[in-house]
Amino acid sequence: MRKLGTIAIVGASLAGLRAFQALRRAEFDGTITLVGAEKYLPYNRPPLSKSMLKGDDEVTLPGAEELGDHWLKGRQAVRLDTADRRLILDDGSEIHYDGLVIATGARPRHLPDTPEGVHTLRTIEDSLALRGELAAGHDNVVVIGGGFIGGEVASTARSLGLGVTLVDASPHPMRNALGTETARWLAGHHRDHGVELVSQARATGFDVDANGRVTGVRVSDGRTLPAGLVVAGMGVVPNTDWLEGSGLTLSDGVVCDERLFAVGREDVVAAGDVVRWPHSRYDGALVRVEHWSNANDQGAVAALNLLAGPENAKPFADLPSFATHVHGARIQTAGLPHLADETRVVAGDPGEGHFAVAFAKDGTLVGAVAVNAPKDLIRVKRAIVAGDRLDSLS
Repeated sequence: MRKLGTIAIVGASLAGLRAFQALRRAEFDGTITLVGAEKYLPYNRPPLSKSMLKGDDEVTLPGAEELGDHWLKGRQAVRLDTADRRLILDDGSEIHYDGLVIATGARPRHLPDTPEGVHTLRTIEDSLALRGELAAGHDNVVVIGGGFIGGEVASTARSLGLGVTLVDASPHPMRNALGTETARWLAGHHRDHGVELVSQARATGFDVDANGRVTGVRVSDGRTLPAGLVVAGMGVVPNTDWLEGSGLTLSDGVVCDERLFAVGREDVVAAGDVVRWPHSRYDGALVRVEHWSNANDQGAVAALNLLAGPENAKPFADLPSFATHVHGARIQTAGLPHLADETRVVAGDPGEGHFAVAFAKDGTLVGAVAVNAPKDLIRVKRAIVAGDRLDSLS
Protein backbone atom coordinates (compact mmCIF):
# COMPACT_ATOMS: atom_id res chain seq x y z
CA MET A 1 0.00 0.00 0.00
CA ARG A 2 1.45 3.34 -1.03
CA LYS A 3 1.24 6.40 1.17
CA LEU A 4 -1.52 8.84 0.22
CA GLY A 5 -2.40 11.63 2.62
CA THR A 6 -5.71 12.78 1.15
CA ILE A 7 -8.17 10.96 -1.10
CA ALA A 8 -11.12 12.75 -2.68
CA ILE A 9 -14.17 10.87 -4.01
CA VAL A 10 -16.45 12.76 -6.40
CA GLY A 11 -19.90 11.22 -6.52
CA ALA A 12 -21.84 10.03 -3.47
CA SER A 13 -23.98 7.32 -4.99
CA LEU A 14 -23.34 3.57 -4.89
CA ALA A 15 -19.84 3.49 -6.42
CA GLY A 16 -18.67 6.45 -4.33
CA LEU A 17 -20.00 4.97 -1.10
CA ARG A 18 -18.40 1.59 -1.82
CA ALA A 19 -15.08 3.33 -2.54
CA PHE A 20 -15.28 5.12 0.83
CA GLN A 21 -16.13 1.92 2.67
CA ALA A 22 -13.29 0.01 1.00
CA LEU A 23 -10.77 2.66 2.04
CA ARG A 24 -11.95 2.51 5.64
CA ARG A 25 -11.93 -1.29 5.72
CA ALA A 26 -8.39 -1.22 4.32
CA GLU A 27 -7.49 0.92 7.36
CA PHE A 28 -6.52 3.91 5.26
CA ASP A 29 -5.56 6.46 7.90
CA GLY A 30 -5.45 9.57 5.74
CA THR A 31 -8.20 12.08 5.02
CA ILE A 32 -11.16 11.11 2.83
CA THR A 33 -13.50 13.73 1.42
CA LEU A 34 -16.64 12.63 -0.43
CA VAL A 35 -18.31 15.22 -2.65
CA GLY A 36 -21.98 14.59 -3.44
CA ALA A 37 -24.40 16.73 -5.44
CA GLU A 38 -27.51 15.46 -3.67
CA LYS A 39 -28.76 16.26 -0.18
CA TYR A 40 -29.84 12.69 0.57
CA LEU A 41 -27.67 9.96 2.02
CA PRO A 42 -26.45 7.60 -0.73
CA TYR A 43 -29.42 5.57 -1.90
CA ASN A 44 -30.42 2.68 -4.14
CA ARG A 45 -31.60 3.75 -7.57
CA PRO A 46 -33.36 0.55 -8.76
CA PRO A 47 -36.39 1.05 -6.43
CA LEU A 48 -37.01 4.54 -7.86
CA SER A 49 -38.84 3.06 -10.86
CA LYS A 50 -40.63 0.37 -8.88
CA SER A 51 -41.39 0.31 -5.15
CA MET A 52 -40.81 4.02 -4.51
CA LEU A 53 -43.43 4.92 -7.11
CA LYS A 54 -45.89 2.96 -4.97
CA GLY A 55 -44.99 4.75 -1.72
CA ASP A 56 -41.97 2.89 -0.29
CA ASP A 57 -39.40 5.53 0.71
CA GLU A 58 -36.82 3.15 2.21
CA VAL A 59 -34.03 3.44 -0.34
CA THR A 60 -30.97 4.48 1.71
CA LEU A 61 -27.97 2.25 1.08
CA PRO A 62 -26.70 0.19 4.03
CA GLY A 63 -23.56 1.80 5.38
CA ALA A 64 -24.46 5.32 4.25
CA GLU A 65 -24.45 6.47 7.88
CA GLU A 66 -20.70 5.74 8.00
CA LEU A 67 -19.92 8.91 6.03
CA GLY A 68 -20.27 11.30 8.93
CA ASP A 69 -18.27 14.51 8.49
CA HIS A 70 -16.41 13.15 5.48
CA TRP A 71 -19.34 13.95 3.20
CA LEU A 72 -19.79 17.34 1.50
CA LYS A 73 -23.45 17.05 0.53
CA GLY A 74 -25.14 19.32 -1.95
CA ARG A 75 -21.81 20.23 -3.56
CA GLN A 76 -20.69 19.60 -7.12
CA ALA A 77 -17.22 19.44 -8.61
CA VAL A 78 -17.14 21.82 -11.58
CA ARG A 79 -13.50 21.53 -12.62
CA LEU A 80 -10.49 19.27 -12.17
CA ASP A 81 -6.90 20.47 -12.24
CA THR A 82 -4.82 17.31 -12.54
CA ALA A 83 -1.51 19.20 -12.69
CA ASP A 84 -2.00 20.72 -9.21
CA ARG A 85 -4.29 17.92 -7.98
CA ARG A 86 -7.16 20.27 -7.20
CA LEU A 87 -10.92 19.93 -7.33
CA ILE A 88 -12.86 23.16 -7.75
CA LEU A 89 -16.41 23.03 -6.38
CA ASP A 90 -19.52 24.97 -7.37
CA ASP A 91 -19.19 27.29 -4.36
CA GLY A 92 -15.65 28.26 -5.37
CA SER A 93 -13.94 26.18 -2.71
CA GLU A 94 -11.08 23.83 -3.55
CA ILE A 95 -10.04 20.38 -2.41
CA HIS A 96 -6.44 19.25 -2.78
CA TYR A 97 -5.89 15.51 -3.13
CA ASP A 98 -3.17 12.92 -3.44
CA GLY A 99 -5.57 10.39 -4.93
CA LEU A 100 -8.93 10.85 -6.67
CA VAL A 101 -11.89 8.52 -7.27
CA ILE A 102 -14.29 9.71 -9.98
CA ALA A 103 -17.77 8.25 -9.47
CA THR A 104 -20.04 10.94 -10.90
CA GLY A 105 -22.40 8.50 -12.59
CA ALA A 106 -24.70 9.50 -15.43
CA ARG A 107 -27.76 11.61 -16.18
CA PRO A 108 -30.85 10.94 -18.29
CA ARG A 109 -31.09 12.01 -21.88
CA HIS A 110 -33.65 14.78 -22.29
CA LEU A 111 -35.88 15.70 -25.18
CA PRO A 112 -35.70 19.40 -26.14
CA ASP A 113 -38.46 21.81 -25.15
CA THR A 114 -40.25 19.45 -22.78
CA PRO A 115 -43.52 20.84 -21.38
CA GLU A 116 -45.04 20.28 -17.96
CA GLY A 117 -45.99 16.66 -17.43
CA VAL A 118 -42.88 15.19 -19.10
CA HIS A 119 -40.58 13.44 -16.62
CA THR A 120 -37.23 11.70 -16.50
CA LEU A 121 -36.24 9.35 -13.68
CA ARG A 122 -32.83 9.25 -12.01
CA THR A 123 -33.06 10.83 -8.56
CA ILE A 124 -35.26 10.67 -5.48
CA GLU A 125 -36.79 14.02 -6.47
CA ASP A 126 -37.62 12.60 -9.90
CA SER A 127 -39.29 9.56 -8.35
CA LEU A 128 -41.30 11.60 -5.86
CA ALA A 129 -42.51 13.95 -8.60
CA LEU A 130 -43.51 11.03 -10.82
CA ARG A 131 -45.20 9.28 -7.90
CA GLY A 132 -47.41 12.31 -7.38
CA GLU A 133 -48.34 12.36 -11.05
CA LEU A 134 -49.17 8.64 -11.10
CA ALA A 135 -51.33 9.06 -8.01
CA ALA A 136 -53.31 11.74 -9.85
CA GLY A 137 -54.58 8.96 -12.13
CA HIS A 138 -53.83 10.37 -15.58
CA ASP A 139 -55.76 8.51 -18.26
CA ASN A 140 -52.91 8.13 -20.73
CA VAL A 141 -49.32 7.48 -19.63
CA VAL A 142 -46.85 7.48 -22.50
CA VAL A 143 -43.42 5.98 -21.85
CA ILE A 144 -40.72 6.90 -24.38
CA GLY A 145 -38.05 4.22 -24.50
CA GLY A 146 -38.48 0.53 -23.78
CA GLY A 147 -35.27 -0.06 -21.81
CA PHE A 148 -34.96 -1.10 -18.18
CA ILE A 149 -36.33 2.17 -16.77
CA GLY A 150 -39.09 2.48 -19.36
CA GLY A 151 -40.16 -1.14 -18.91
CA GLU A 152 -40.22 -0.89 -15.12
CA VAL A 153 -42.20 2.37 -15.16
CA ALA A 154 -44.68 0.88 -17.63
CA SER A 155 -45.06 -2.16 -15.38
CA THR A 156 -45.57 -0.03 -12.27
CA ALA A 157 -48.09 2.25 -13.98
CA ARG A 158 -50.11 -0.75 -15.20
CA SER A 159 -50.11 -2.24 -11.69
CA LEU A 160 -51.71 1.02 -10.56
CA GLY A 161 -54.46 0.56 -13.13
CA LEU A 162 -53.30 3.27 -15.55
CA GLY A 163 -53.39 3.05 -19.33
CA VAL A 164 -49.86 2.88 -20.78
CA THR A 165 -48.41 3.32 -24.26
CA LEU A 166 -44.76 2.39 -24.76
CA VAL A 167 -42.88 4.03 -27.64
CA ASP A 168 -39.65 2.36 -28.71
CA ALA A 169 -37.33 2.75 -31.70
CA SER A 170 -36.59 -0.99 -31.96
CA PRO A 171 -38.84 -3.68 -33.41
CA HIS A 172 -39.04 -5.15 -29.90
CA PRO A 173 -38.17 -3.52 -26.55
CA MET A 174 -34.61 -4.05 -25.28
CA ARG A 175 -33.52 -6.00 -28.35
CA ASN A 176 -29.88 -4.86 -27.99
CA ALA A 177 -29.66 -5.86 -24.34
CA LEU A 178 -31.71 -9.07 -24.43
CA GLY A 179 -31.39 -10.37 -27.98
CA THR A 180 -34.20 -10.87 -30.49
CA GLU A 181 -35.76 -13.97 -28.90
CA THR A 182 -36.21 -12.47 -25.43
CA ALA A 183 -37.12 -9.03 -26.76
CA ARG A 184 -39.89 -10.60 -28.85
CA TRP A 185 -41.15 -12.42 -25.75
CA LEU A 186 -40.98 -9.14 -23.76
CA ALA A 187 -43.09 -7.34 -26.36
CA GLY A 188 -45.78 -9.99 -26.00
CA HIS A 189 -45.47 -9.84 -22.21
CA HIS A 190 -46.12 -6.09 -22.28
CA ARG A 191 -49.14 -6.54 -24.53
CA ASP A 192 -50.51 -9.36 -22.38
CA HIS A 193 -50.49 -6.93 -19.45
CA GLY A 194 -52.33 -4.18 -21.28
CA VAL A 195 -49.46 -2.04 -22.57
CA GLU A 196 -49.93 -0.63 -26.06
CA LEU A 197 -46.66 -0.88 -27.98
CA VAL A 198 -45.64 1.62 -30.66
CA SER A 199 -42.52 0.05 -32.15
CA GLN A 200 -39.92 1.34 -34.61
CA ALA A 201 -40.96 4.90 -33.86
CA ARG A 202 -39.45 7.90 -32.10
CA ALA A 203 -40.97 10.83 -30.25
CA THR A 204 -40.65 14.00 -32.34
CA GLY A 205 -42.53 16.57 -30.25
CA PHE A 206 -45.39 17.34 -27.91
CA ASP A 207 -48.85 18.87 -28.00
CA VAL A 208 -49.80 21.07 -25.03
CA ASP A 209 -52.88 22.74 -23.63
CA ALA A 210 -53.37 26.42 -22.87
CA ASN A 211 -51.53 26.01 -19.56
CA GLY A 212 -48.47 24.41 -21.15
CA ARG A 213 -49.33 20.91 -19.95
CA VAL A 214 -48.60 17.99 -22.25
CA THR A 215 -51.65 16.51 -23.99
CA GLY A 216 -50.01 14.41 -26.69
CA VAL A 217 -46.79 12.92 -28.00
CA ARG A 218 -46.04 13.25 -31.71
CA VAL A 219 -44.20 10.23 -33.09
CA SER A 220 -42.22 9.60 -36.26
CA ASP A 221 -44.89 7.38 -37.83
CA GLY A 222 -47.15 10.45 -38.10
CA ARG A 223 -49.46 9.73 -35.18
CA THR A 224 -50.10 11.84 -32.11
CA LEU A 225 -50.58 9.72 -28.98
CA PRO A 226 -52.89 11.13 -26.29
CA ALA A 227 -50.84 11.76 -23.14
CA GLY A 228 -51.72 13.10 -19.72
CA LEU A 229 -48.29 12.09 -18.42
CA VAL A 230 -45.03 11.27 -20.22
CA VAL A 231 -41.96 9.46 -18.91
CA ALA A 232 -38.83 9.73 -21.05
CA GLY A 233 -36.57 6.73 -20.49
CA MET A 234 -34.13 7.09 -23.38
CA GLY A 235 -30.96 6.07 -21.63
CA VAL A 236 -28.26 8.11 -19.93
CA VAL A 237 -25.04 9.96 -20.68
CA PRO A 238 -22.01 9.86 -18.34
CA ASN A 239 -21.37 12.93 -16.21
CA THR A 240 -18.03 14.06 -17.60
CA ASP A 241 -18.73 17.69 -18.54
CA TRP A 242 -16.89 18.93 -15.46
CA LEU A 243 -13.77 17.07 -16.60
CA GLU A 244 -13.39 18.97 -19.89
CA GLY A 245 -9.94 20.55 -19.96
CA SER A 246 -8.61 18.29 -17.22
CA GLY A 247 -6.36 16.33 -19.55
CA LEU A 248 -8.22 13.07 -18.89
CA THR A 249 -9.30 11.03 -21.90
CA LEU A 250 -13.07 11.36 -22.31
CA SER A 251 -15.05 9.25 -24.76
CA ASP A 252 -18.49 8.11 -23.62
CA GLY A 253 -17.10 8.23 -20.09
CA VAL A 254 -13.70 8.48 -18.42
CA VAL A 255 -11.44 6.15 -20.38
CA CYS A 256 -9.38 4.00 -18.02
CA ASP A 257 -7.01 1.06 -18.22
CA GLU A 258 -7.98 -2.43 -17.10
CA ARG A 259 -7.12 -1.51 -13.48
CA LEU A 260 -9.50 1.48 -13.56
CA PHE A 261 -6.75 4.12 -13.57
CA ALA A 262 -7.59 7.05 -15.85
CA VAL A 263 -5.41 6.73 -18.92
CA GLY A 264 -2.04 8.35 -18.26
CA ARG A 265 -2.67 8.97 -14.53
CA GLU A 266 -1.46 7.09 -11.47
CA ASP A 267 -3.44 9.22 -9.01
CA VAL A 268 -6.93 9.08 -10.59
CA VAL A 269 -9.29 6.10 -10.81
CA ALA A 270 -12.93 5.92 -11.88
CA ALA A 271 -15.86 3.62 -11.09
CA GLY A 272 -19.52 3.05 -11.89
CA ASP A 273 -21.60 4.43 -14.76
CA VAL A 274 -18.96 7.03 -15.65
CA VAL A 275 -16.03 4.69 -16.43
CA ARG A 276 -15.15 3.05 -19.75
CA TRP A 277 -12.43 0.44 -19.56
CA PRO A 278 -10.99 -2.49 -21.55
CA HIS A 279 -12.61 -5.70 -20.35
CA SER A 280 -10.06 -8.53 -20.44
CA ARG A 281 -12.77 -11.18 -20.71
CA TYR A 282 -13.84 -9.65 -24.03
CA ASP A 283 -10.44 -9.24 -25.72
CA GLY A 284 -9.95 -5.77 -24.29
CA ALA A 285 -13.12 -4.29 -25.78
CA LEU A 286 -13.90 -0.92 -24.20
CA VAL A 287 -17.11 -1.21 -22.21
CA ARG A 288 -19.20 1.05 -20.01
CA VAL A 289 -21.66 -0.75 -17.74
CA GLU A 290 -24.59 1.08 -16.12
CA HIS A 291 -25.85 -1.67 -13.83
CA TRP A 292 -26.08 -1.74 -10.03
CA SER A 293 -23.79 -4.72 -9.50
CA ASN A 294 -21.03 -3.12 -11.55
CA ALA A 295 -21.06 0.10 -9.50
CA ASN A 296 -21.28 -1.89 -6.27
CA ASP A 297 -18.17 -3.96 -7.02
CA GLN A 298 -16.19 -1.49 -9.08
CA GLY A 299 -16.21 1.31 -6.50
CA ALA A 300 -14.38 -0.86 -3.98
CA VAL A 301 -11.89 -2.24 -6.51
CA ALA A 302 -11.06 1.22 -7.86
CA ALA A 303 -10.38 2.57 -4.37
CA LEU A 304 -8.19 -0.39 -3.38
CA ASN A 305 -6.27 -0.14 -6.66
CA LEU A 306 -5.65 3.54 -5.95
CA LEU A 307 -4.16 2.57 -2.60
CA ALA A 308 -2.11 -0.24 -4.08
CA GLY A 309 -0.68 1.80 -6.95
CA PRO A 310 -0.57 0.77 -10.63
CA GLU A 311 2.11 -1.91 -10.22
CA ASN A 312 0.15 -3.80 -7.56
CA ALA A 313 -3.37 -3.09 -8.80
CA LYS A 314 -5.70 -5.81 -10.06
CA PRO A 315 -7.61 -5.73 -13.36
CA PHE A 316 -11.37 -5.39 -13.03
CA ALA A 317 -12.86 -8.23 -15.07
CA ASP A 318 -16.12 -9.02 -13.24
CA LEU A 319 -18.88 -10.38 -15.42
CA PRO A 320 -21.57 -7.70 -15.88
CA SER A 321 -24.99 -8.73 -14.61
CA PHE A 322 -28.40 -7.18 -14.15
CA ALA A 323 -31.89 -8.15 -13.02
CA THR A 324 -35.28 -6.51 -13.38
CA HIS A 325 -38.95 -7.32 -12.83
CA VAL A 326 -41.53 -6.42 -15.48
CA HIS A 327 -45.21 -7.28 -14.90
CA GLY A 328 -44.15 -9.89 -12.35
CA ALA A 329 -41.57 -11.63 -14.57
CA ARG A 330 -37.95 -11.78 -13.46
CA ILE A 331 -35.49 -10.96 -16.25
CA GLN A 332 -31.76 -11.48 -15.64
CA THR A 333 -28.71 -10.92 -17.81
CA ALA A 334 -25.04 -11.83 -17.53
CA GLY A 335 -22.09 -10.89 -19.69
CA LEU A 336 -22.39 -8.83 -22.87
CA PRO A 337 -25.05 -10.39 -25.12
CA HIS A 338 -24.77 -7.60 -27.69
CA LEU A 339 -21.33 -8.90 -28.74
CA ALA A 340 -22.76 -12.23 -29.91
CA ASP A 341 -22.99 -13.54 -33.44
CA GLU A 342 -24.95 -16.65 -32.38
CA THR A 343 -27.75 -17.30 -29.88
CA ARG A 344 -29.52 -20.39 -28.65
CA VAL A 345 -32.36 -21.16 -26.24
CA VAL A 346 -30.67 -23.58 -23.83
CA ALA A 347 -33.43 -24.12 -21.27
CA GLY A 348 -37.20 -23.81 -21.08
CA ASP A 349 -39.53 -22.36 -23.68
CA PRO A 350 -40.30 -18.70 -24.43
CA GLY A 351 -43.87 -19.73 -25.16
CA GLU A 352 -44.24 -20.85 -21.55
CA GLY A 353 -42.63 -17.76 -20.04
CA HIS A 354 -39.59 -19.39 -18.47
CA PHE A 355 -36.40 -19.92 -20.46
CA ALA A 356 -32.71 -19.11 -20.81
CA VAL A 357 -30.79 -17.95 -23.88
CA ALA A 358 -27.03 -18.28 -24.34
CA PHE A 359 -25.02 -15.90 -26.52
CA ALA A 360 -21.72 -16.73 -28.23
CA LYS A 361 -19.14 -15.03 -30.40
CA ASP A 362 -17.05 -17.28 -32.65
CA GLY A 363 -18.48 -20.20 -30.68
CA THR A 364 -17.37 -18.97 -27.25
CA LEU A 365 -19.98 -17.91 -24.69
CA VAL A 366 -20.17 -14.15 -24.06
CA GLY A 367 -23.57 -13.65 -22.43
CA ALA A 368 -26.82 -15.05 -21.10
CA VAL A 369 -30.41 -13.93 -20.57
CA ALA A 370 -32.97 -15.73 -18.42
CA VAL A 371 -36.67 -15.16 -17.85
CA ASN A 372 -38.07 -16.70 -14.69
CA ALA A 373 -35.15 -19.15 -14.77
CA PRO A 374 -32.54 -18.08 -12.18
CA LYS A 375 -30.93 -21.53 -11.83
CA ASP A 376 -30.40 -21.76 -15.57
CA LEU A 377 -28.82 -18.32 -15.60
CA ILE A 378 -26.34 -19.39 -12.93
CA ARG A 379 -25.44 -22.46 -14.98
CA VAL A 380 -24.76 -20.44 -18.13
CA LYS A 381 -22.98 -17.72 -16.18
CA ARG A 382 -20.54 -20.27 -14.77
CA ALA A 383 -19.89 -21.51 -18.29
CA ILE A 384 -19.15 -17.96 -19.47
CA VAL A 385 -16.67 -17.43 -16.63
CA ALA A 386 -15.01 -20.74 -17.48
CA GLY A 387 -14.62 -19.66 -21.11
CA ASP A 388 -16.75 -22.55 -22.37
CA ARG A 389 -18.13 -22.86 -25.85
CA LEU A 390 -21.81 -22.71 -26.76
CA ASP A 391 -21.87 -26.38 -27.74
CA SER A 392 -20.92 -27.35 -24.17
CA LEU A 393 -24.45 -26.41 -23.06
CA SER A 394 -26.15 -28.88 -25.37
